[in-house]
Amino acid sequence: MSQTPLILGEYVRALDERYRLSIPNELMDLLAPDAKECVLVKERRGCLSLWSPQNWRTRWEAGVELIRQKVQMGRLDTRLSDVQRFGRLLSSRFRTVPVAQRGRIVIPEGFREFLAVEAGGEVMVVGAAVCVEIWHPEQWRKYLEMAMPKFARLYESLAQ
Repeated sequence: MSQTPLILGEYVRALDERYRLSIPNELMDLLAPDAKECVLVKERRGCLSLWSPQNWRTRWEAGVELIRQKVQMGRLDTRLSDVQRFGRLLSSRFRTVPVAQRGRIVIPEGFREFLAVEAGGEVMVVGAAVCVEIWHPEQWRKYLEMAMPKFARLYESLAQ
């Protein structure tokens, strides 16, 4: 992360009738300037994130490898249902999506329902430092109301 610039900005965009979304150039140029594809990830209800393939692969492989090692060492033998739940969620959590001209992506089925925005509806496209997030506007408002009062403490803790 230290070599890449922070991805910042907040934009209102609309999904077209085919659930296509144009990611602002300012964000796409920082996220994956020459990418033909990105990774779309379910984050929380009403929020998807968009990652460069390299950054997502690094994060994903590190997490999966840690779980794999614990399974092989027998450290998760008593938590089989948690390992299964992890596998289920991981299987449906992300998808590689093509990036068309002008930074346009299509929100795939399954991700549309998770985002809860209809065709023609507005979304908030937000730079989240290491990725781009796509928010349902109401969920974004609620998140800001909850998180903004804590911003000064967060900034201080990260700056130390």
